[in-house]
Amino acid sequence: MGGVWLVTGASRGLGREITRAALDAGETVMATARSADAVRDACGEHGRLHALPLDITDAEAAKSVAGETAERFGAIDVLVNNAGYAELGFFETFTDAAVRRQFEVNLFGTMNVARAVAPHMRERRSGLIVTISSVSGLVSNAGGAVYSASKFAIEGWMEGFAQELAPLGVRSLLVEPGMLRTDFMDQKSASFGSIDIPDYAEAIAQYRAFVDEANGNQPNDPKLLAARIVALASQDDVPSRLVFGDDARQWAGAKVDQLRQEIAQSADRD
Repeated sequence: MGGVWLVTGASRGLGREITRAALDAGETVMATARSADAVRDACGEHGRLHALPLDITDAEAAKSVAGETAERFGAIDVLVNNAGYAELGFFETFTDAAVRRQFEVNLFGTMNVARAVAPHMRERRSGLIVTISSVSGLVSNAGGAVYSASKFAIEGWMEGFAQELAPLGVRSLLVEPGMLRTDFMDQKSASFGSIDIPDYAEAIAQYRAFVDEANGNQPNDPKLLAARIVALASQDDVPSRLVFGDDARQWAGAKVDQLRQEIAQSADRD
């Protein structure tokens, strides 16, 4: 008998693929997005698929969805905290409101859902929280400062929270993909800065050209990542992190090398 999954951001992209993969593996899935109809349209009709609307920035709504899921099915075995979007562009071109919105969704919204689900898992001394981060939570570059900041925050929060939950039987998996072939970089998901700063004009034009060219041509298949997540969830020994994609592993490895060098240089100057 399959377990019960709660997936956020399930109407498209990686969330949709995780939902489909979990269903194919025999799991029951409570799939959420801001529109439940959008979830059903994306994932199709399935006897073990259930859809609820959820704006993750609404803490009470998250608590209601978690409660309804646990009451209906008796448990939440796996939470996939996937919903989010990207502010892609140079930091000074974003308004304060745009930066705060990035954190409201990617960090505080993700926290809302985890806070709603964790008590149900703690009560049963069982469960897995899968948090979809990004290699941008490990490495930041020009044009990604705001998005990376939200994902760096996710990394720090879940790294500590996972250690708090582990003695209570609740496991954690941080997923750090490279560039996935989803609509993440188009206007449906990505948002760009609105303040015109001539000093950055040339660099921003080059960055936008990179994003436009990359959109739809990303090297990594979200279906493969979804299948990997579902497979890992069935294991007793789940790794704390999954760095997915050759690009992600290359960037993360280069960051580790850079940190080692800087740590060594720091010691030389003591």
